[in-house]
Amino acid sequence: MKKTIIMTFVIGMIAMTSAFAQNKMDRFQVQVDGLGCPFCAFGLEKKFKELKGIKDVKIDIETGNFTFAYPSDKALSMQTVLSQVEKAGYTPMTAKITRADGKVEENKGNVVSGVAGELSKKSVMVAGNCGMCEARIVKAASSVNGVSEAAWNKDTKMLSVSFEAKTTNLLEIEKAVSTSGHDTKNTKANAATYKDLPGCCKYERLQ
Repeated sequence: MKKTIIMTFVIGMIAMTSAFAQNKMDRFQVQVDGLGCPFCAFGLEKKFKELKGIKDVKIDIETGNFTFAYPSDKALSMQTVLSQVEKAGYTPMTAKITRADGKVEENKGNVVSGVAGELSKKSVMVAGNCGMCEARIVKAASSVNGVSEAAWNKDTKMLSVSFEAKTTNLLEIEKAVSTSGHDTKNTKANAATYKDLPGCCKYERLQ
């Protein structure tokens, strides 16, 4: 009888400990660049809901502030969070994790280092509509070897880039951008790629 009571007590304690551990949550805060509309926020939330167990998702499209909670026993890493933001089509600027045990991890964002050699600064028209377009265009331009800085203005539709003249040129950057689905002054996006863009990104195509 005593053995049965002791065994029941031990099992109960293990179950309580397990349940308590599962209830512990890590808190995440990410500053996201490129959230320009509710559709953008929906896309980001949808991508993160692939992570089973995520809770308390909040997205402020005005500030780009994205917060959520995740079970601490799953030990979601900073790199996974940043990667998930990028997979959704956005740029993570800064991130902070407050673990259930009180420990804090921070990522201050990537510092863009200059490239060696003479830099050339150019601007070119790139078609697009929203913050999601901005993130996609900047990411595509920045992916070109030799580019040190890229910025797109959704009002003027102008992409400004700084790049090492000996390594690349403006046309190569335009080609990279058009590959992402956006027409530029001198290059056109593939029709299929344009068709796959989210609804809010369906810009009026350049002639």
